[in-house]
Amino acid sequence: MIDFTLTPAQDEVVRAVRLFGQQHLVSARNQYAFLPSDGISRFQSTQPTLATATSLGLVKALVPATLGGAGGTLVDSILITEELYAVEPSVSLTLLGIGLGLSPVLLADFGGREELRSQVLAPFLEPGDGTRAPLASFCFSEPSGSANYFTADGKGIQTTAIYDSGADAWIVNGEKIWATSCCGWDTRGADLQVLVVRNPAIELSKIDSTMLIMLTRAVIDENRGSGNPDCYSIVRHVPTPGHTACAGPHIRFTNMRIPAHYVLATGAEAVRIIIGTFTASAAIVGAMSVGIMRATFDAALQFARTSTTGGNFSVLEHQSPADVLVDIKCRIEACRALTWKSAASLDNGVVGADELAYEAKIYASEAAVKTVAEAMRVVGVRAYDAEETPFARLMADAMVLPIFDGGNQGIRRRQIQSIFQADGYEPWAATFGA
Repeated sequence: MIDFTLTPAQDEVVRAVRLFGQQHLVSARNQYAFLPSDGISRFQSTQPTLATATSLGLVKALVPATLGGAGGTLVDSILITEELYAVEPSVSLTLLGIGLGLSPVLLADFGGREELRSQVLAPFLEPGDGTRAPLASFCFSEPSGSANYFTADGKGIQTTAIYDSGADAWIVNGEKIWATSCCGWDTRGADLQVLVVRNPAIELSKIDSTMLIMLTRAVIDENRGSGNPDCYSIVRHVPTPGHTACAGPHIRFTNMRIPAHYVLATGAEAVRIIIGTFTASAAIVGAMSVGIMRATFDAALQFARTSTTGGNFSVLEHQSPADVLVDIKCRIEACRALTWKSAASLDNGVVGADELAYEAKIYASEAAVKTVAEAMRVVGVRAYDAEETPFARLMADAMVLPIFDGGNQGIRRRQIQSIFQADGYEPWAATFGA
């Protein structure tokens, strides 16, 4: 049976997140808007808002209930994401980035090491008193680019981990970039980072040499205290045109010594976790896109209903702008339906769910950029006024959606291309069953 009706529990989640957005996200944006857009100052100013989110259980909701959290299904996460992004994308990305950072930990097999996972997750399960704002980050991309890590002719992962048998530790050297909040609030490292690295001692294949290693703030501080102050450093904070209250700096590891028991996965298992993390996040980006489009439509519709632009009738009474708004509304509904379906399919293990998630990311993210541009045409030159209208900010936030979290051209479309090429591919299995 096909049913898009929210359950009472989901409806309550939507209402609660919507209230959080109205009460906290708008005020956070109003405060950081007066700070320099330098890649760090605005981010640091949002710590109180993230602390509030933590105290209200929004961070705990990023962890499944089976592991001590309060999280539900991926569909629930999609609903939450849309509500957050419809209000304030930048602060929302910091919050959702915690979920991305935790995903490899949630997907990994901790057989015989459950105590370690509990230890790593503990900071994110405690609501606290409204002052704590723990951060997790997934450190994947590198300054040289990441689209061709695992291709036969690619250079592979350049951040390396070399085993020190005497200390039973891995020595990490290399650089990463774009990892959300990896620097932590004080620029000295987040509470938890999951690093994608390469073991140069393994030369069989790029997949076999891949490793996932957890790096806690306590380990960073221990390295510094042991005479290696440069173990973790910021090369530069990256200023961006949109999502200006986020941090995704260029960072460097220099002889970072990580105890061997923090290795999360190696080889094919590590790659499986990486793919699983970015498959779920593809659906999340679809919901981010819907949230931005929703805010765009609401602002454009309000303008069209109330402004005559010097004429005798409202803008909405003219056929041309009305048609544009109709097209935008159809596009939003289609993107939401695809995003919901991809999330539900992943939740239920449907064959072809990964393809749907990649399609949701591609279609919705590119639709978001198109939607903001079209809405600005409805409003006219007044849409270029950054103080009086939200459209310039919405466009700046929308621009990154097709190119981050796996660029649509270099990664997401290539993933679908590989699915098409697979033996036995069934184009409509995700809809009608295998």
